[in-house]
Parts: sequence; C-alpha cells; structure tokens
Amino acid sequence: MFETFKNAWRIPDLKKKMVFTIIIVLLYRLGSVIFVPFIDNNAIASLFGDQSAFALFNVMSGDAFSQATLFALSVSPYITSSIVMQLLTIAIAPLERLQKSGPEGQRKIAQITRLVTVGLSIIMAYGYYATLRNSGNILLDTSFLSGLVIVTCFIAGSCIVMWLAEKIDNSGIGNGISIILFANIVSRVPTMVTTGFKMMKEDMISIISIVIIIAVMALSIYFIVFMTNSERRLPVQYAKKQVGRKIYGGMNTHLPIKLNMSGVMPIIFAQSIVSLPATIALISKPKPGTFYDNFVNLFSTSSPLYPILTFVLIIAFAYFYLTISFNPVEVANNLQKNGGTILGYRPGKPTSDYINKVLKRITLIGALFLGVVAIFPFIIAAIDSKMNSFIFGGTSILIVVGVILDTTREIESQMTMRHYKGFLD
Repeated sequence: MFETFKNAWRIPDLKKKMVFTIIIVLLYRLGSVIFVPFIDNNAIASLFGDQSAFALFNVMSGDAFSQATLFALSVSPYITSSIVMQLLTIAIAPLERLQKSGPEGQRKIAQITRLVTVGLSIIMAYGYYATLRNSGNILLDTSFLSGLVIVTCFIAGSCIVMWLAEKIDNSGIGNGISIILFANIVSRVPTMVTTGFKMMKEDMISIISIVIIIAVMALSIYFIVFMTNSERRLPVQYAKKQVGRKIYGGMNTHLPIKLNMSGVMPIIFAQSIVSLPATIALISKPKPGTFYDNFVNLFSTSSPLYPILTFVLIIAFAYFYLTISFNPVEVANNLQKNGGTILGYRPGKPTSDYINKVLKRITLIGALFLGVVAIFPFIIAAIDSKMNSFIFGGTSILIVVGVILDTTREIESQMTMRHYKGFLD
C-alpha cells in the first residue's frame, strides 16, 4: 500500500490530484473547529460527551457535532440524501430511466440529490438547535434571531461539506464522502492516545491493558481486511463463436461476489433506527416514570436490548440493501447475451436461481460479520468500561479500512492506465 502511494507521488498528474485532496481535507478540518455563535461550547461538550445515542454521529463528524462547530452535521445529510436517491431510483420508474439515460441524466440526479441534501440539512439543523435549546443553559441567547443564525450556520456548513466532497470526486483521488469520513475518524486518534496516557498516569489503566487493546485492534484490522477482500467466485465459461476467419470467446473466467457487498450501510441504517427514540427524547424530554420515559430507557445503549436489536436489524438491512443493489436476473441475462454460462447450470432462470441461492448464503455470512463489528464496542464495554473511552469502534475501523483499500485500488488502476502503451507501440 505504501509503495503504491510512493509510486503514485512520482507521477505528476496523480501527485497533483493527491495534493488537491489533501488541501480539501485540511480546509474541511479547518471548518470543523470554527465555532457557531451563541453557543456555550464547554456546556455542549459535557452534554454530548456521554450521549451514546449520538456516538456514531459524533465519530462521523470528527467530534464537530459534540462541539457545535460550523461542520457539525458533517456529511450525514449528503450520505442520507444519496441513500434516499438510490432507493427512489429503484422505486420510481422515471428516476430509474433518468439514471440510465447517460451523463445528462446522471447530472440531473446529482442536482436532485443536492436539493434533497439541503432539505435534510434544514430538518437536521433545526432538530439539533431544538436539542440544544431544551438541554439547559447551552444557548447564550435564546432569541429568534440568534436561533436563525445558529440554524443557518449549520445548514451552510452542511452545504459547504457537500461542495468539498464533490470537489474531491471531480479533481481529487478517491470518493469525496469516504475521504471526509476517513479524515474525521483519523482525527480522533490523538485524543484517543492522549486519553490513554492520561489514564496510565492516573493509574486508571495498566500497561498490560494498553498492550491488549493494541493487539485487539490489530487483530480487528486484519479480520476486517480479510473479510472485506473475501469473495465467492462462480466459474463462467464463454462459448466460441466465429466471425469471418477469427474465433472469439471460448475462455474461462469467473463471476466475483463480494462477501461484504453492502459495505457499512446496514450498520448506519440499523444504528440510526435504534437510536431514534433516544434522539427524539433529547428534542422532547419525557417525564420521569411515564411510559414514554420507560420506552426510551428500553432503547438506551445501556439496555441489553440495544445491541441485540442492532444485530438483528443489521442482518435485515444487509438483505434489503442487497435486493436494491444486485439483480441476479439481470446478471444472468447479461451472461446469456454474451454467450456465457455458469458451469453446471443452463442459461436463463436456472442461472439466476443459482446466483440468488449463493447470494443468500454469502449475504448471511457478511451480515453476521457486520453484526459482530457493530457490537464490538459493547463487548469491550462489558469487559472493561474504561477501555471504551478511547478504543476505536468496529464501525470506525471498517470505514477506515474500506476507504484505504478503495483509494489504493483507484490509484493502482490510474497508474495502470498511465503505464499502458496500447496497440500503437
């Protein structure tokens, strides 16, 4: 991996793209430390520091959410709008035709995604402001004008983040959203290391525990890399056909099916739904002892139901995301059109049924893997609650590893294209 980045740095074009990406990330991190006016940042840090309902959201924003900075909403509205548009393009026929109509249609889809992002930013910004307003003396000014300024700052910050992500897509290296998420998660490393040294000085944790944590994290990274790169390869054979005096086809290849085809999306879906009652409770506080209060406590992260429900929902969403992202019938039809067959199965419906059966088995293994990754922090907290304050969550490691692998593959593919001399030589 390091050799890939080193070789890419020697190519002027790739070097320019890498420098551009680094500059965008630095600009983003600069905006993440610009505080929004009329908010007591010390008070909000104490409020959200222990609010586990927003733990994933805070990680994805690089602690900007718990500090109420300009980029507090981070890429969450943009990610949500992208997911919503993916679902709508499958459910609504005109949007599906628009997406398949070429570059012009995709540009229109991108414009609609931006508008949806702005709409979600307005809703999330107001919800965040309502949470601050109902959580004590966090707001220094509770007038309508100050509230308008706060909400407008959050909306503007979300739009700027969307613009920065698209700039990386157009002129940088890697996926813009993924790179920003990677920067947010990695930015927490110094805080984690500082917390570890502080706890060691105060004899709150031993050196042996630190070594165990590092070993567990290293094993987790190895396990996630192994599972992310794992795939099931279905053997495919293409029939020979003669065009003039030349014979085409007749080769053997394979159809790769990734073990973790849905990525981290099922975890994000599941944790968003499970944490929804606690999120609503922050905006509208329940009275102690009421049914609403007991219902919220049932879905709190300290409840045993939280990790169990998260695990079950991850499996359900993994299958759901698979149905909207992979169509076995379409794959089987494409193989048949190109003269390809999976060995042992006739073209058409038997092939699609076989691919569907393999997908169900593979998806179950991948979903169980994602479930274990998601509840990893809860297991650590059950063993020792002190470790949970500065150890990486499984979701964070999964995002970091996925971004590094995808970016490395993109750099390698671009290097291959630039070194390919073609038929002219």
